[in-house]
Amino acid sequence: MRTLRRCDSSIPQMYRYLISCLIILAIIAAAGYFFFSDYWEHRYDDVIARQARVYRIDEKLVWSVIYQETYFRPLARGEAEEIGLMQVTPLVAREWAKETGLKDMERQAVENVGEFLSDPERNIQIGCWYLEKLRERYRGRPAETAMMLSAYNAGPSRVEEWTKGADAAQMSEADFVSRIAIGSTKEYVSSILSRYRSNGKGK
Repeated sequence: MRTLRRCDSSIPQMYRYLISCLIILAIIAAAGYFFFSDYWEHRYDDVIARQARVYRIDEKLVWSVIYQETYFRPLARGEAEEIGLMQVTPLVAREWAKETGLKDMERQAVENVGEFLSDPERNIQIGCWYLEKLRERYRGRPAETAMMLSAYNAGPSRVEEWTKGADAAQMSEADFVSRIAIGSTKEYVSSILSRYRSNGKGK
C-alpha cells in the first residue's frame, strides 16, 4: 500500500513537469516566430530605401506594396506572368530596360526576364520606377496614391473607367476607392493604404 501511495503522489509532479516543459517550449516558439518574422519582413529594407529615394517614393509605401504583393518572396510568380517581390511584368521590365538606353539591360530583359526580375534589387528598382511613372498621371490629385496603386494592380485604363463622368482632379480618396469595381483591386488598395498609414513597417 505504501508503494502505491508513492507512485500516486509522483503523478501530479509528472504533470507539473510536463506542463512546465510545454510552457517553456511555447515561449521559445513564440520568440522564434517573432524574430523570424521581423527578419523576413525587413531583410530588404536597405534596398527598398535606396531605390525609393531614387524614384522619390515613400519607402514605407514601397514596403507596403511588397508586403501585399508577395510577402517578401523574391521568386514569387503571378498568374499573369508577374515576377518577383513587386510582381513586375516582363512588359514593364522591357519598358524600363529600353528607357535606360543600355543594350545589355534590354537583352537581359528579353532573353532571360525570369532571372532578370528574380534579383531583389533589380525587381524593386523597376517596381519603384513603374510606381513613379504611374504617379505622374495622378500627381496632385487628392486620390493620387489610391489611383497609382489601382493602376499598378489593374492598369491605368481601369482608373480612367472608374473616374469616367466625374471630376477626377478633385475626387477624394474615399470616393475613388468606393468606385473601384473589381473587388480584389479594392481590397488590394485599401489594405496597402491601411498598412502604409499605420507606419507601413509594422513597428
